[in-house]
Amino acid sequence: MNPRPAKPYTWPNDAHLALSIVVNLEEGAEANILDGDKYPEPVDEMGIALKQSVRSLINESNYQYGIKRGGPRVLRLLEQHEVTATFTACALALERAPDLTRAIVAQGHEVTSHGYRWGHQFRMSEEEERAYIRKARESITQSTGTVPAGWLSRYLTSMNTRRLLIEEGFLYHMDDLSDDAPFWDHHEGRPIIVLPYQMDNNDMKMWAEPSYTPDQWLKYAIDNLDWALREGAHEVNMMSIGVHMRIIGRPGRMAQRLGIGRALHRDLAVQLPALLPAHAAAGRQPKGHQRHEQAGTRLNDASHGSPQRLPGAMIPQTEICGHGSERCWIVEIQAVGRGVSFPSRRG
Repeated sequence: MNPRPAKPYTWPNDAHLALSIVVNLEEGAEANILDGDKYPEPVDEMGIALKQSVRSLINESNYQYGIKRGGPRVLRLLEQHEVTATFTACALALERAPDLTRAIVAQGHEVTSHGYRWGHQFRMSEEEERAYIRKARESITQSTGTVPAGWLSRYLTSMNTRRLLIEEGFLYHMDDLSDDAPFWDHHEGRPIIVLPYQMDNNDMKMWAEPSYTPDQWLKYAIDNLDWALREGAHEVNMMSIGVHMRIIGRPGRMAQRLGIGRALHRDLAVQLPALLPAHAAAGRQPKGHQRHEQAGTRLNDASHGSPQRLPGAMIPQTEICGHGSERCWIVEIQAVGRGVSFPSRRG
């Protein structure tokens, strides 16, 4: 049997997994006749998509539930378990829910961009998409006081999206399903970190057909976690769990969210707003990226020279957690202007 190749890099303290809790904040930014859309929002818990230019008042109220009850409930649970999440937020949703926005910021969560509205970018021209990206960034900065470091689209992107994000100075991009570890992409020598997003762990699975029950969703997420931790002894692994306030915030599903919170807190101790290697945040890029190397190069890949240990001293040692003999490293990150700092809420 051939020996396993060495990891191209390691998480600090040789952790086996980096975990990202992602809360999608879309409520108030979905399609609505009042905002000039031709049709109402088609994503509906009952699968009822109106093909007429009339308001869907019942679906509008379902989205509002996320703001009125689901969001505060999610925030209380995160605070209870001392979990810091990444809120991938539509800028307009933040504008329309200032009290919720202030609570998210006050708890120290990262807010990254999910677009200005919860809309598709693939229909946009390059000029329209650039303006859309800038509008979202400026609005989120005004609403939260912090420049968003990353971007997650509404699933479908254009051929220009990642290049535009690079040109606009974004640090990371989440529109990718191709891996379980971060990797570099670049355009004309300018790099960006790609953080793959795991749709299979998303709570939208409890809305989309064939839908999971809350118990099935919980079991799937924990099975994913257990496998990724075991495999992480030999490979670089990350995991994301994406949730929505209008979905997971319902009491019957919240019980499962609490189940995950208890399982992760007992075995892992979660603390991750955005999963970014310390050397990238410090402004270091893979050796040779200026030579227009192939897109998709893994972080600190062997093609860039000897594997490097990430400088753990650059990240606050807030949480190291054990799962038997396995460990999970949790990172805090917050964009500050065009740079990045790693604040620790608990000293």
